[in-house]
Amino acid sequence: MRQITFREALNESLRYNMRNDDRVFCWGEDIGVLGGAFGVTAGLINEFGPGRVIDTPLSEIAIVGAGIGAALGGLRPVVEIMYIDFTPGCMDMIINQMAKIHYMFGGQSKVPMVLRIVTGAMGENAAQHSQSFYSFFVHTPGLIVVTPTTPYDAKGLLNTSIASENPVIFVENKRTVNIKGEVPEENYTIPFGNADVKRQGEDLTIVATQALVYDALKVAEEMEKEGVSIEVVDPRTLKPLDKETIFNSVRKTGRLIVADEGCIHCGIASEISALVAQEIIEYLDAPVIRVGSPDTPCPFSPPLEKAYIPGKQELREAIAKIM
Repeated sequence: MRQITFREALNESLRYNMRNDDRVFCWGEDIGVLGGAFGVTAGLINEFGPGRVIDTPLSEIAIVGAGIGAALGGLRPVVEIMYIDFTPGCMDMIINQMAKIHYMFGGQSKVPMVLRIVTGAMGENAAQHSQSFYSFFVHTPGLIVVTPTTPYDAKGLLNTSIASENPVIFVENKRTVNIKGEVPEENYTIPFGNADVKRQGEDLTIVATQALVYDALKVAEEMEKEGVSIEVVDPRTLKPLDKETIFNSVRKTGRLIVADEGCIHCGIASEISALVAQEIIEYLDAPVIRVGSPDTPCPFSPPLEKAYIPGKQELREAIAKIM
C-alpha cells in the first residue's frame, strides 16, 4: 500500500469532501495561498478558489464565530486555528456557543463544524505556541475531541468529523505532521470512540496519545529484548473515549502507564488513570503511572525544550518503576 504523510492524508480528506459536498469549505489564517502553517491545505485554493478556501483576518473569535454561523446556516465549515494556544481568545465562542447551541435549542439547531487545531512542543516555539491543553475541550459537554496519531487515522477520522452532525475539535500534533504511513487511496471512515491497539503485549499497558504513541512503540520494541512485553493502546478520540479497549488491556497486563503531552495536573492522563482506578482497580498489580509535560510553560531554549517534552526517557523511567 502507498505511504503518505499525516498532512497529505488530511489534505486528501479535505479535497475529497470538498469535491463531493458543496457545503464543505475551509477558512482560517493563511490557509489559502500559503496552504496553512503546516501545509495541510496546500493546493486547495487552486482547485476550489478563494470562495471555498478563505484566508481570514487575524481574529480567532471572528473565525470561530463565523464558522458557527455558517454551520447553523446549513454549511459544513472546516475551520483552522493555527495553534491551540490561540483558542483562549475565542473560548466563549467554543465553550458557550459551539458546544451548547444544539442542547440549548432542544436539538432544533445543529453545529456540524470541525475546528482544526495544532498542539505540541517542537522547534523552539516557546511558551505561547507549544501547548497541549485540549483537556479543556474534553471537559466541555457537547464537543467531540479527536486526536489522530497515524496518517491512516488522520484521514479516516477527518472524514468522520466532517460528516458528523456535531461540533468536533480535531487535534493535530506538530511532531506527527511529517510522519509517513500506509493510507488507502479510496475513501473510508473511522468511528469515534474506537481505540486502536497499536501493539499487543502481556506485561504492561501503555495508553498513549499522538506523538507519544510513536515513542511508546519504540520503547516497547526495545523492552521486548529485555523480556518485557508491552501493549500500546491509542485512544484516537478522547471524547468519546473507548474505555473498554483500555480496560480489557489492563485486565490482561495488570499494569498501566498513561502518556500524554498535556500537563499531568487535571489532564487526559489523570482522567484515564482515575477511570481505571475507579472501575477496575482489582486488576492492577501496581499503581498507575502518568507521563506528561511538567507544570511549567514550555521554554524557548532548545535543550530546555528537549527536557520539557515527554518521550522515550520518561517512558523508560516509568517502566522501570512500575515493573
